[in-house]
Amino acid sequence: MFHKDLYGLRLKKLRNQAGEKQADLAELLGVKPNQIVEMENGRKTTTFEKLTMICQHYNVSADYLLGLIDEPRPLKKEGPL
Repeated sequence: MFHKDLYGLRLKKLRNQAGEKQADLAELLGVKPNQIVEMENGRKTTTFEKLTMICQHYNVSADYLLGLIDEPRPLKKEGPL
């Protein structure tokens, strides 16, 4: 089941693991940094388009970000095919 709080925690964790600041993610998504704060604090979500951009940027499935699964799944495998 989807919870904004869990979405926000996972988004923040992915951003921190990537060594990015909220302003970096905001620039990528074309939003203001305060919108990232709102998402990470569980007060707001985002559009499907921006969710797709986040998943591609952090190479993680939307299922993980949305709380449908507990372990992150990469969208694409690392290394040669």
